[in-house]
Amino acid sequence: QVQLEESGGGLVQPGGSLRLSCAASGSDFEINAMGWYRQAPGKQRELVARITRGGVTNLADSVKGRATISRDNAMNRVYLQMNSLKPEDTAVYYCNAEGFYWGSDARYEFWGQGTQVTVSS
Repeated sequence: QVQLEESGGGLVQPGGSLRLSCAASGSDFEINAMGWYRQAPGKQRELVARITRGGVTNLADSVKGRATISRDNAMNRVYLQMNSLKPEDTAVYYCNAEGFYWGSDARYEFWGQGTQVTVSS
């Protein structure tokens, strides 16, 4: 089983920046991709950014140009740098990891508990 621990959320003024971090821990599991999702009250959870082991990134149109996702070489930690934050960015941000257990072809996904990001003046 993989455990994901998020950090870095908080209250930020519009136009400000923050950096979210997610640390993955576990055994017998190869993480192929990690990402950040967010969910605002009354809305569906949506993808914010995703990065693969090979470094291929995907960003939601709503954050493109303002957000950068990165990971360490061991693929056990992922970061989301967000700049020029807007009130619309307010949401609970969830870390996600996907991959395979060693010796298995079954794909699994894991989620963190979420960290609150509030953008308000």
